[in-house]
Amino acid sequence: MLLQMAIGDAYGAGFEYAPPDFVLTHNKLSGYVQHPKHALKPGVYTDDTQMSIANAEVICSQNAPTRESLADAYVACFKRDQREGYAGGFYKFLCSIADGSELLARIKPDSNKSGGAMRALPFGIYPKLETVKELTTLQAAITHNTTDGINAAVAAALMSHYFLYGLGAKKDLGTFIEKHVPGDWSTPWNEKVNETGIASVRAAITAVIASKDMTDLLHRCVAFTGDVDTAAALAAGAAAACSEIADNTPEVLIKGLETGPYGYDFLVELDSKLAAKMKSLRN
Repeated sequence: MLLQMAIGDAYGAGFEYAPPDFVLTHNKLSGYVQHPKHALKPGVYTDDTQMSIANAEVICSQNAPTRESLADAYVACFKRDQREGYAGGFYKFLCSIADGSELLARIKPDSNKSGGAMRALPFGIYPKLETVKELTTLQAAITHNTTDGINAAVAAALMSHYFLYGLGAKKDLGTFIEKHVPGDWSTPWNEKVNETGIASVRAAITAVIASKDMTDLLHRCVAFTGDVDTAAALAAGAAAACSEIADNTPEVLIKGLETGPYGYDFLVELDSKLAAKMKSLRN
C-alpha cells in the first residue's frame, strides 16, 4: 500500500497544478518529472505519503490509536524528515510547534481540503467497517473537522478496505462507498481535481474503476490536472490490493523513488508491518 502510494505521490508531484500543456507533454510514465515551478526533486514523495506513514506507524504500534498519539506522530514524522510538499501555511505551522499537544491546542480544524483523506488509507486494514469509520473520523477531525473533510477521509479508507478484504469488483467500488458515506462516489470524475478532499477521492475512485493496470491508473490520475499527486497517491495505494489491476508499475519509477532513511526500503518494511497488523486483527 505505502510503496505504491509513494510512487503515485512522487509521480503526481511533478504535475501538481501544472499547466495542461505541460501535463500533456510529460505525462508519459517514462520517469519522474521536475515540476515547472516547484523545487521538489523528482522521485521524492510529499505530505500525502509522510502523513500516511505517521498513521501507519501508530496503527502498528498500538491497539487503539488515540487523538493524542496521532497528533504526536504527525509532528514527529515531520520533524525527523522535514520535507516540502505541505501546504505553505501548514508547513509553517508544523515548523512552529514542538509536539502533538501543541498541534491539538493551536490547530484550527475547519478545512474541507484533502489533508484528512490523503492519509486515511492505512485505516482500511481494520476488519470491521465501524472501526474503519470511527478511527478514520478520529484522525481526520484533528485537522479537517468538517463534514466534507471527514466524509472524504472515510471514503478514502473504505477504498483500501474494500480491496484488502475482497468485498467486490472494482466496478462497484463507488456504489459500495455510497452505502456507508453520504455523497456521490460513483459518478465518474471528469474535471480538474480541486483542493478539496471530495475531489481527490472521487478522482481516485474513477481512476481505479477505469484502469486495467498501474501504468494506466497513474496516467489517468495525472491527466485530470490539478491536485493530481493526492489523487494518484490514493488511487495507487488502494489499487495495490486490487486483483483486477495488474502491477506493471514502470521500473524507472520503482528505481527512481527516493532511497533515503524513509525511502524505498523503509516503505517496504512498513508495508510488511501493516500486513502483519492486519493479520493479527483478523485473528
